Amino acid sequence: MPPKSTTEEQRKRRQDWAWYLYDFGNSAYAAVVVLAVYSAYFKGTVVGGAEGTRLWGISVGIAMLVSAVISPILGTIADFTAGKKKFLLLFSALSWVFTGLLFFVTKGAIFIGMLFYILAEIGYRAGQVFYNGLLPEIALPEEMGRVSANGWAIGSLGGIVCLLIVLPIILIFQGSDLPVRLAMIITAVFFAISTVPAFLWIRERAVARPLPPGETYLSIGFKRLGRTVKAIRHFKEFVKFMVAFLIYNDGIMMAMDFAAIIGAVLYGMNQQQLILLMIVVQVTSIVGAYLSGIYGEKAGFKRTLMLSLFLMLVAVIWMLFNQTLTGYFVIAALAGFALTGVQVVSRTMTGFFAPPGQSAEFYSFESVAGRTSSFIGPTVYGLLAGGVALMLERGGMETLAAEQVGQRAGIISIAVFLITGMIILQTVNQQRARQAAQEYVPVD
Repeated sequence: MPPKSTTEEQRKRRQDWAWYLYDFGNSAYAAVVVLAVYSAYFKGTVVGGAEGTRLWGISVGIAMLVSAVISPILGTIADFTAGKKKFLLLFSALSWVFTGLLFFVTKGAIFIGMLFYILAEIGYRAGQVFYNGLLPEIALPEEMGRVSANGWAIGSLGGIVCLLIVLPIILIFQGSDLPVRLAMIITAVFFAISTVPAFLWIRERAVARPLPPGETYLSIGFKRLGRTVKAIRHFKEFVKFMVAFLIYNDGIMMAMDFAAIIGAVLYGMNQQQLILLMIVVQVTSIVGAYLSGIYGEKAGFKRTLMLSLFLMLVAVIWMLFNQTLTGYFVIAALAGFALTGVQVVSRTMTGFFAPPGQSAEFYSFESVAGRTSSFIGPTVYGLLAGGVALMLERGGMETLAAEQVGQRAGIISIAVFLITGMIILQTVNQQRARQAAQEYVPVD
Protein backbone atom coordinates (compact mmCIF):
# COMPACT_ATOMS: atom_id res chain seq x y z
CA MET A 1 0.00 0.00 0.00
CA PRO A 2 1.23 3.53 -0.64
CA PRO A 3 2.27 5.63 2.35
CA LYS A 4 -0.57 7.33 4.14
CA SER A 5 0.80 10.75 3.31
CA THR A 6 0.68 9.91 -0.40
CA THR A 7 -2.88 8.62 -0.09
CA GLU A 8 -3.97 11.74 1.77
CA GLU A 9 -2.29 13.93 -0.83
CA GLN A 10 -4.08 12.11 -3.64
CA ARG A 11 -7.41 12.40 -1.86
CA LYS A 12 -6.80 16.10 -1.30
CA ARG A 13 -5.92 16.67 -4.96
CA ARG A 14 -8.99 14.73 -6.09
CA GLN A 15 -11.26 16.80 -3.84
CA ASP A 16 -9.73 20.03 -5.13
CA TRP A 17 -10.34 18.98 -8.72
CA ALA A 18 -13.88 17.90 -7.95
CA TRP A 19 -14.50 21.37 -6.51
CA TYR A 20 -12.87 23.01 -9.53
CA LEU A 21 -14.97 20.98 -11.96
CA TYR A 22 -18.20 22.15 -10.37
CA ASP A 23 -17.13 25.70 -11.21
CA PHE A 24 -16.22 24.42 -14.69
CA GLY A 25 -19.86 23.43 -15.17
CA ASN A 26 -21.71 26.27 -13.52
CA SER A 27 -19.56 28.85 -15.31
CA ALA A 28 -20.81 27.36 -18.57
CA TYR A 29 -24.33 28.24 -17.41
CA ALA A 30 -23.26 31.80 -16.59
CA ALA A 31 -21.44 32.22 -19.92
CA VAL A 32 -24.19 30.86 -22.16
CA VAL A 33 -27.42 31.72 -20.35
CA VAL A 34 -26.62 34.95 -18.51
CA LEU A 35 -23.85 36.53 -20.56
CA ALA A 36 -23.75 35.55 -24.21
CA VAL A 37 -26.80 33.78 -25.56
CA TYR A 38 -30.08 33.66 -23.64
CA SER A 39 -30.06 37.22 -22.28
CA ALA A 40 -29.70 38.71 -25.78
CA TYR A 41 -32.16 36.16 -27.24
CA PHE A 42 -34.78 37.01 -24.59
CA LYS A 43 -34.35 40.75 -25.07
CA GLY A 44 -34.20 40.79 -28.86
CA THR A 45 -36.32 37.82 -29.99
CA VAL A 46 -38.63 36.65 -27.20
CA VAL A 47 -39.69 40.21 -26.23
CA GLY A 48 -37.99 42.83 -28.40
CA GLY A 49 -37.08 46.50 -27.94
CA ALA A 50 -36.67 48.43 -24.72
CA GLU A 51 -39.39 46.32 -23.10
CA GLY A 52 -37.03 43.34 -23.41
CA THR A 53 -34.38 45.17 -21.38
CA ARG A 54 -36.94 46.05 -18.71
CA LEU A 55 -38.35 42.52 -18.39
CA TRP A 56 -34.87 40.99 -18.34
CA GLY A 57 -33.93 43.25 -15.42
CA ILE A 58 -37.10 42.25 -13.59
CA SER A 59 -36.44 38.54 -14.19
CA VAL A 60 -32.91 38.80 -12.85
CA GLY A 61 -34.17 40.81 -9.87
CA ILE A 62 -36.84 38.26 -8.91
CA ALA A 63 -34.38 35.36 -9.05
CA MET A 64 -31.87 37.22 -6.89
CA LEU A 65 -34.52 38.26 -4.36
CA VAL A 66 -35.75 34.69 -3.88
CA SER A 67 -32.16 33.45 -3.50
CA ALA A 68 -31.46 36.13 -0.92
CA VAL A 69 -34.50 35.18 1.14
CA ILE A 70 -33.89 31.41 1.27
CA SER A 71 -30.07 31.32 1.50
CA PRO A 72 -29.47 32.34 5.17
CA ILE A 73 -31.78 29.81 6.78
CA LEU A 74 -30.71 27.00 4.45
CA GLY A 75 -27.06 27.89 5.06
CA THR A 76 -27.43 27.48 8.82
CA ILE A 77 -29.28 24.17 8.36
CA ALA A 78 -26.52 22.94 6.03
CA ASP A 79 -23.86 23.72 8.65
CA PHE A 80 -25.86 22.01 11.43
CA THR A 81 -26.57 18.86 9.41
CA ALA A 82 -23.23 18.75 7.54
CA GLY A 83 -25.47 18.71 4.47
CA LYS A 84 -23.86 21.22 2.14
CA LYS A 85 -23.47 18.60 -0.59
CA LYS A 86 -27.14 17.58 -0.35
CA PHE A 87 -28.32 21.16 -0.73
CA LEU A 88 -25.81 21.68 -3.54
CA LEU A 89 -27.27 18.70 -5.42
CA LEU A 90 -30.85 19.91 -4.90
CA PHE A 91 -30.30 23.41 -6.26
CA SER A 92 -27.95 22.27 -9.01
CA ALA A 93 -30.62 19.88 -10.27
CA LEU A 94 -33.14 22.73 -10.27
CA SER A 95 -30.80 24.73 -12.49
CA TRP A 96 -30.08 21.82 -14.84
CA VAL A 97 -33.75 21.04 -15.40
CA PHE A 98 -34.98 24.57 -16.08
CA THR A 99 -31.95 25.50 -18.17
CA GLY A 100 -32.86 22.58 -20.41
CA LEU A 101 -36.51 23.68 -20.48
CA LEU A 102 -35.44 27.05 -21.94
CA PHE A 103 -35.35 25.10 -25.21
CA PHE A 104 -39.13 25.57 -25.38
CA VAL A 105 -38.95 29.38 -25.17
CA THR A 106 -39.78 30.86 -28.57
CA LYS A 107 -40.68 34.32 -29.86
CA GLY A 108 -43.52 35.79 -27.82
CA ALA A 109 -43.31 33.13 -25.07
CA ILE A 110 -42.56 35.81 -22.50
CA PHE A 111 -44.13 34.13 -19.45
CA ILE A 112 -42.29 30.81 -19.67
CA GLY A 113 -39.19 32.67 -20.87
CA MET A 114 -39.15 34.57 -17.59
CA LEU A 115 -40.37 31.70 -15.37
CA PHE A 116 -37.93 29.04 -16.58
CA TYR A 117 -35.02 31.48 -16.44
CA ILE A 118 -35.94 32.62 -12.92
CA LEU A 119 -36.07 29.03 -11.64
CA ALA A 120 -32.81 28.08 -13.36
CA GLU A 121 -31.17 31.19 -11.93
CA ILE A 122 -32.43 30.46 -8.40
CA GLY A 123 -30.88 26.99 -8.62
CA TYR A 124 -27.62 28.42 -9.92
CA ARG A 125 -27.36 31.25 -7.37
CA ALA A 126 -28.55 29.35 -4.29
CA GLY A 127 -26.30 26.42 -5.16
CA GLN A 128 -23.28 28.71 -5.00
CA VAL A 129 -23.85 29.23 -1.25
CA PHE A 130 -23.18 25.56 -0.58
CA TYR A 131 -20.46 25.28 -3.20
CA ASN A 132 -18.60 28.21 -1.64
CA GLY A 133 -19.32 26.78 1.81
CA LEU A 134 -17.31 23.69 0.85
CA LEU A 135 -14.18 25.80 0.29
CA PRO A 136 -13.13 25.81 3.99
CA GLU A 137 -13.90 22.06 4.04
CA ILE A 138 -11.31 21.22 1.39
CA ALA A 139 -8.70 23.97 1.88
CA LEU A 140 -6.65 25.13 4.84
CA PRO A 141 -6.74 28.90 5.59
CA GLU A 142 -3.38 29.45 3.94
CA GLU A 143 -4.57 27.60 0.82
CA MET A 144 -7.94 29.26 0.38
CA GLY A 145 -6.76 32.10 -1.85
CA ARG A 146 -5.01 29.72 -4.23
CA VAL A 147 -7.82 27.14 -4.32
CA SER A 148 -10.49 29.81 -4.80
CA ALA A 149 -8.51 31.39 -7.64
CA ASN A 150 -7.89 28.03 -9.31
CA GLY A 151 -11.59 27.22 -9.11
CA TRP A 152 -12.53 30.47 -10.79
CA ALA A 153 -9.86 30.10 -13.47
CA ILE A 154 -10.93 26.55 -14.33
CA GLY A 155 -14.55 27.69 -14.18
CA SER A 156 -13.83 30.38 -16.75
CA LEU A 157 -12.29 27.69 -18.96
CA GLY A 158 -15.56 25.78 -18.69
CA GLY A 159 -17.39 28.81 -20.00
CA ILE A 160 -15.05 28.96 -22.98
CA VAL A 161 -15.45 25.26 -23.78
CA CYS A 162 -19.25 25.41 -23.68
CA LEU A 163 -19.34 28.56 -25.82
CA LEU A 164 -17.06 26.89 -28.38
CA ILE A 165 -19.44 23.93 -28.48
CA VAL A 166 -22.53 26.05 -29.18
CA LEU A 167 -20.88 28.55 -31.55
CA PRO A 168 -20.61 26.19 -34.57
CA ILE A 169 -24.29 25.25 -34.15
CA ILE A 170 -25.31 28.91 -34.23
CA LEU A 171 -23.11 29.52 -37.29
CA ILE A 172 -24.57 26.53 -39.16
CA PHE A 173 -28.22 27.33 -38.43
CA GLN A 174 -28.19 31.08 -39.01
CA GLY A 175 -31.57 32.78 -39.35
CA SER A 176 -33.32 30.41 -36.96
CA ASP A 177 -33.89 30.41 -33.20
CA LEU A 178 -33.22 26.66 -33.07
CA PRO A 179 -29.46 26.92 -32.35
CA VAL A 180 -30.06 29.23 -29.39
CA ARG A 181 -32.66 26.84 -28.00
CA LEU A 182 -30.36 23.84 -28.56
CA ALA A 183 -27.63 25.73 -26.70
CA MET A 184 -29.83 25.64 -23.60
CA ILE A 185 -29.99 21.83 -23.63
CA ILE A 186 -26.27 21.53 -24.30
CA THR A 187 -25.50 23.87 -21.42
CA ALA A 188 -27.76 21.97 -19.01
CA VAL A 189 -26.08 18.65 -19.85
CA PHE A 190 -22.60 20.22 -19.71
CA PHE A 191 -23.35 21.68 -16.27
CA ALA A 192 -24.74 18.40 -14.92
CA ILE A 193 -21.89 16.18 -16.14
CA SER A 194 -19.20 18.54 -14.84
CA THR A 195 -20.61 18.49 -11.32
CA VAL A 196 -20.68 14.69 -10.85
CA PRO A 197 -17.14 14.49 -9.32
CA ALA A 198 -18.11 17.01 -6.61
CA PHE A 199 -20.88 14.74 -5.37
CA LEU A 200 -18.69 11.62 -5.58
CA TRP A 201 -15.32 12.81 -4.27
CA ILE A 202 -15.77 15.73 -1.89
CA ARG A 203 -16.05 14.72 1.76
CA GLU A 204 -17.35 17.19 4.32
CA ARG A 205 -15.19 17.37 7.42
CA ALA A 206 -18.12 18.75 9.40
CA VAL A 207 -20.09 16.25 11.50
CA ALA A 208 -23.89 16.31 11.57
CA ARG A 209 -25.30 17.26 14.95
CA PRO A 210 -28.29 15.43 16.48
CA LEU A 211 -31.61 17.22 16.41
CA PRO A 212 -32.62 18.27 19.96
CA PRO A 213 -36.00 17.01 21.25
CA GLY A 214 -38.88 19.20 20.19
CA GLU A 215 -36.89 20.94 17.48
CA THR A 216 -37.09 20.82 13.70
CA TYR A 217 -34.32 21.62 11.29
CA LEU A 218 -36.19 24.78 10.37
CA SER A 219 -36.41 25.93 14.00
CA ILE A 220 -32.74 25.11 14.54
CA GLY A 221 -31.85 27.08 11.44
CA PHE A 222 -33.69 30.15 12.68
CA LYS A 223 -32.18 29.86 16.17
CA ARG A 224 -28.62 29.55 14.90
CA LEU A 225 -29.14 32.40 12.50
CA GLY A 226 -30.58 34.51 15.33
CA ARG A 227 -27.59 33.67 17.51
CA THR A 228 -25.19 34.98 14.91
CA VAL A 229 -27.27 38.10 14.32
CA LYS A 230 -27.23 38.82 18.07
CA ALA A 231 -23.44 38.54 18.02
CA ILE A 232 -23.21 41.02 15.16
CA ARG A 233 -21.14 43.48 17.20
CA HIS A 234 -18.40 40.87 17.32
CA PHE A 235 -18.31 40.78 13.51
CA LYS A 236 -18.49 44.51 12.76
CA GLU A 237 -15.61 44.37 10.24
CA PHE A 238 -17.35 41.53 8.43
CA VAL A 239 -20.57 43.59 8.42
CA LYS A 240 -18.75 46.54 6.84
CA PHE A 241 -17.28 44.20 4.27
CA MET A 242 -20.75 42.84 3.46
CA VAL A 243 -22.14 46.37 3.04
CA ALA A 244 -19.28 47.23 0.68
CA PHE A 245 -19.75 43.93 -1.16
CA LEU A 246 -23.49 44.54 -1.52
CA ILE A 247 -22.85 47.89 -3.19
CA TYR A 248 -19.88 47.16 -5.46
CA ASN A 249 -21.42 43.84 -6.45
CA ASP A 250 -24.37 45.83 -7.80
CA GLY A 251 -22.00 47.27 -10.37
CA ILE A 252 -20.45 43.89 -11.16
CA MET A 253 -23.82 42.19 -11.68
CA MET A 254 -25.14 45.05 -13.79
CA ALA A 255 -22.14 44.79 -16.09
CA MET A 256 -22.42 41.00 -16.36
CA ASP A 257 -26.17 40.76 -16.80
CA PHE A 258 -26.37 43.50 -19.45
CA ALA A 259 -23.06 42.98 -21.30
CA ALA A 260 -24.71 41.20 -24.21
CA ILE A 261 -27.54 43.72 -24.38
CA ILE A 262 -25.07 46.64 -24.32
CA GLY A 263 -23.13 45.02 -27.15
CA ALA A 264 -26.27 44.45 -29.21
CA VAL A 265 -27.74 47.94 -28.69
CA LEU A 266 -24.62 50.15 -28.81
CA TYR A 267 -22.58 48.22 -31.37
CA GLY A 268 -25.12 46.14 -33.30
CA MET A 269 -23.45 42.86 -32.32
CA ASN A 270 -25.05 39.67 -33.61
CA GLN A 271 -25.23 36.35 -31.74
CA GLN A 272 -21.92 35.05 -33.11
CA GLN A 273 -20.08 38.24 -32.18
CA LEU A 274 -21.58 38.14 -28.68
CA ILE A 275 -20.34 34.59 -28.20
CA LEU A 276 -16.85 35.59 -29.38
CA LEU A 277 -16.98 38.53 -26.98
CA MET A 278 -17.79 36.26 -24.06
CA ILE A 279 -14.99 33.88 -25.04
CA VAL A 280 -12.61 36.85 -24.81
CA VAL A 281 -14.07 37.72 -21.40
CA GLN A 282 -13.67 34.14 -20.19
CA VAL A 283 -10.03 34.00 -21.37
CA THR A 284 -9.07 37.18 -19.52
CA SER A 285 -11.08 35.93 -16.53
CA ILE A 286 -8.76 32.93 -16.30
CA VAL A 287 -5.76 35.25 -16.13
CA GLY A 288 -7.49 37.55 -13.66
CA ALA A 289 -8.46 34.68 -11.37
CA TYR A 290 -4.97 33.17 -11.36
CA LEU A 291 -3.14 36.45 -10.78
CA SER A 292 -5.57 37.67 -8.11
CA GLY A 293 -4.91 34.53 -6.07
CA ILE A 294 -1.14 34.96 -6.29
CA TYR A 295 -1.17 38.71 -5.69
CA GLY A 296 -3.73 38.40 -2.89
CA GLU A 297 -1.56 36.01 -0.88
CA LYS A 298 1.47 38.28 -1.29
CA ALA A 299 0.03 41.80 -1.06
CA GLY A 300 -3.12 41.19 0.95
CA PHE A 301 -6.62 40.44 -0.22
CA LYS A 302 -8.11 43.84 0.53
CA ARG A 303 -5.45 45.60 -1.56
CA THR A 304 -6.01 43.12 -4.37
CA LEU A 305 -9.75 43.69 -4.21
CA MET A 306 -9.36 47.48 -4.35
CA LEU A 307 -7.08 47.17 -7.39
CA SER A 308 -9.56 44.88 -9.17
CA LEU A 309 -12.42 47.29 -8.48
CA PHE A 310 -10.36 50.21 -9.78
CA LEU A 311 -9.65 48.36 -13.03
CA MET A 312 -13.34 47.54 -13.35
CA LEU A 313 -14.17 51.22 -12.89
CA VAL A 314 -11.69 52.14 -15.62
CA ALA A 315 -13.42 49.68 -17.98
CA VAL A 316 -16.86 51.13 -17.19
CA ILE A 317 -15.81 54.76 -17.72
CA TRP A 318 -14.07 53.79 -20.96
CA MET A 319 -17.24 52.00 -22.11
CA LEU A 320 -19.26 55.16 -21.51
CA PHE A 321 -17.22 57.04 -24.13
CA ASN A 322 -16.29 54.23 -26.49
CA GLN A 323 -17.76 54.34 -30.00
CA THR A 324 -16.23 51.30 -31.73
CA LEU A 325 -16.83 47.55 -31.67
CA THR A 326 -13.08 46.90 -31.42
CA GLY A 327 -12.93 49.14 -28.39
CA TYR A 328 -15.78 47.22 -26.78
CA PHE A 329 -13.86 43.96 -27.19
CA VAL A 330 -10.84 45.53 -25.45
CA ILE A 331 -13.06 46.93 -22.69
CA ALA A 332 -14.70 43.54 -22.21
CA ALA A 333 -11.27 41.90 -21.93
CA LEU A 334 -10.25 44.35 -19.19
CA ALA A 335 -13.60 43.93 -17.43
CA GLY A 336 -13.27 40.14 -17.52
CA PHE A 337 -9.81 40.36 -15.93
CA ALA A 338 -11.01 42.79 -13.26
CA LEU A 339 -14.41 41.40 -12.30
CA THR A 340 -13.01 37.90 -11.84
CA GLY A 341 -10.44 39.30 -9.43
CA VAL A 342 -13.27 41.01 -7.54
CA GLN A 343 -15.28 37.80 -7.27
CA VAL A 344 -12.35 35.52 -6.40
CA VAL A 345 -11.03 37.76 -3.64
CA SER A 346 -14.50 38.50 -2.24
CA ARG A 347 -15.16 34.76 -1.94
CA THR A 348 -11.80 34.18 -0.27
CA MET A 349 -12.28 37.02 2.23
CA THR A 350 -15.69 35.68 3.27
CA GLY A 351 -14.14 32.28 3.99
CA PHE A 352 -11.37 33.97 5.96
CA PHE A 353 -13.86 35.93 8.04
CA ALA A 354 -16.09 32.91 8.86
CA PRO A 355 -15.73 31.17 12.26
CA PRO A 356 -14.93 27.42 12.13
CA GLY A 357 -18.02 25.33 11.44
CA GLN A 358 -20.08 28.26 10.13
CA SER A 359 -18.83 28.57 6.57
CA ALA A 360 -22.19 27.95 4.85
CA GLU A 361 -23.90 30.38 7.22
CA PHE A 362 -21.40 33.14 6.50
CA TYR A 363 -21.47 32.43 2.78
CA SER A 364 -25.24 32.71 3.06
CA PHE A 365 -24.75 36.25 4.39
CA GLU A 366 -22.57 36.91 1.36
CA SER A 367 -25.36 35.41 -0.72
CA VAL A 368 -27.91 37.75 0.85
CA ALA A 369 -25.66 40.72 0.09
CA GLY A 370 -24.88 39.38 -3.37
CA ARG A 371 -28.46 38.51 -4.26
CA THR A 372 -29.77 41.77 -2.82
CA SER A 373 -27.29 43.67 -4.95
CA SER A 374 -28.08 41.37 -7.86
CA PHE A 375 -31.73 42.30 -7.38
CA ILE A 376 -31.11 46.02 -6.92
CA GLY A 377 -28.42 46.51 -9.55
CA PRO A 378 -29.96 44.80 -12.60
CA THR A 379 -33.40 46.11 -11.67
CA VAL A 380 -32.06 49.67 -11.43
CA TYR A 381 -30.21 49.22 -14.71
CA GLY A 382 -33.20 47.73 -16.50
CA LEU A 383 -35.64 50.34 -15.23
CA LEU A 384 -33.22 53.20 -15.87
CA ALA A 385 -32.08 52.13 -19.34
CA GLY A 386 -35.56 51.06 -20.41
CA GLY A 387 -37.26 54.06 -18.82
CA VAL A 388 -34.94 56.61 -20.41
CA ALA A 389 -35.30 54.93 -23.81
CA LEU A 390 -39.11 54.82 -23.64
CA MET A 391 -39.26 58.46 -22.48
CA LEU A 392 -37.08 59.60 -25.38
CA GLU A 393 -39.10 57.53 -27.86
CA ARG A 394 -42.29 59.20 -26.67
CA GLY A 395 -40.51 62.53 -27.16
CA GLY A 396 -39.94 61.71 -30.82
CA MET A 397 -36.40 60.24 -30.81
CA GLU A 398 -35.71 57.34 -33.17
CA THR A 399 -35.97 53.97 -31.38
CA LEU A 400 -32.34 52.79 -31.69
CA ALA A 401 -30.93 56.18 -30.71
CA ALA A 402 -33.23 56.28 -27.68
CA GLU A 403 -32.14 52.78 -26.61
CA GLN A 404 -28.48 53.77 -26.94
CA VAL A 405 -28.95 56.80 -24.70
CA GLY A 406 -30.77 54.57 -22.22
CA GLN A 407 -27.88 52.08 -22.16
CA ARG A 408 -25.35 54.83 -21.48
CA ALA A 409 -27.51 56.07 -18.60
CA GLY A 410 -27.36 52.54 -17.21
CA ILE A 411 -23.57 52.45 -17.62
CA ILE A 412 -23.23 55.63 -15.51
CA SER A 413 -25.14 53.90 -12.69
CA ILE A 414 -22.60 51.02 -12.76
CA ALA A 415 -19.79 53.49 -12.04
CA VAL A 416 -21.73 55.04 -9.16
CA PHE A 417 -22.17 51.66 -7.45
CA LEU A 418 -18.50 50.72 -7.91
CA ILE A 419 -17.20 54.00 -6.48
CA THR A 420 -19.51 53.87 -3.45
CA GLY A 421 -18.54 50.28 -2.69
CA MET A 422 -14.83 51.09 -2.90
CA ILE A 423 -15.22 53.95 -0.42
CA ILE A 424 -16.84 51.66 2.17
CA LEU A 425 -14.39 48.82 1.52
CA GLN A 426 -11.53 51.15 2.36
CA THR A 427 -12.79 51.27 5.98
CA VAL A 428 -12.62 47.46 6.48
CA ASN A 429 -9.79 46.11 8.68
CA GLN A 430 -9.19 42.55 7.48
CA GLN A 431 -6.85 41.67 10.38
CA ARG A 432 -9.54 42.52 12.93
CA ALA A 433 -12.12 40.61 10.92
CA ARG A 434 -9.95 37.48 10.89
CA GLN A 435 -9.22 37.79 14.60
CA ALA A 436 -12.93 38.11 15.38
CA ALA A 437 -13.62 34.86 13.52
CA GLN A 438 -10.90 32.98 15.37
CA GLU A 439 -11.98 34.25 18.79
CA TYR A 440 -15.72 33.69 18.37
CA VAL A 441 -17.24 31.04 20.65
CA PRO A 442 -20.92 30.39 19.84
CA VAL A 443 -23.35 29.84 22.69
CA ASP A 444 -26.04 27.26 21.84
